[in-house]
Amino acid sequence: MRIDLTGKTALVTGSTQGIGRAIAATLADAGARVAINGRRAEGVTATIDELREESGSRELVAATGDVSDATGADEVLTATGDVDILINNLGIFGSMPALEIDDDEWRRYFEVNVLAAVRLIRSSLPGMTARGWGRVLNIASDSAIVIPAEMIHYGVSKTALLGVSRGFAKEAAGTGVTVNSVVAGPTHTGGVEKFVYELVDPDLPWDEAQREFMRLHRPQSLLQRLIEPEEIANLVAYLSSPLASATTGAAVRVDGGYVDSILP
Repeated sequence: MRIDLTGKTALVTGSTQGIGRAIAATLADAGARVAINGRRAEGVTATIDELREESGSRELVAATGDVSDATGADEVLTATGDVDILINNLGIFGSMPALEIDDDEWRRYFEVNVLAAVRLIRSSLPGMTARGWGRVLNIASDSAIVIPAEMIHYGVSKTALLGVSRGFAKEAAGTGVTVNSVVAGPTHTGGVEKFVYELVDPDLPWDEAQREFMRLHRPQSLLQRLIEPEEIANLVAYLSSPLASATTGAAVRVDGGYVDSILP
């Protein structure tokens, strides 16, 4: 099975680090022209330089801008050009007692985690349907299904993203464009390392801290370890390809068996 994205342009939001960076690298290795997105030009430039140093064959373009803002999203889309593959990866998370999450914080999570994706889909979908081909993937989370007590605002925003995916899949019905969610499980990124140390002894070495976090806070994981970003990227690459033409409106799990359900 060979994934070939030659001739396709992909926009990966929040792709200067973590899962987004891994997705961008994997799509570029499959032949796509990939737009690297971040809020700061220096971060975008540094990421592109690093990715090209890893593999000189990658076709990458800078798409700097804050997609949680309408003006920033327009700048990103202008820099990218026609989008064939839209990966809405940008997201924020953090722990906070439920009763201390005020209205402004709820709004901030929905602006970044939900409305940024809606805005980019709304702008990109008409071109995809006109061309008769396209892929939209929204990177959701196990927290969308198993709402974590320590960050319900994050979980609820990701639940909303599942609904966004299903709704826009209906809008794209019969056009050759697919819209799906990827339900990512607990993943090893720099941000997650910081989050882990907020919940376990900060003096523990990383391997011990990771095991303690999974034991105390994610005991239902069948993988019993954090997922590596490249493992998420592999599923995203498949769903972005012509091989996944019959998968749409779905919430596809790459969660290490974390969600204790046979569906989705």
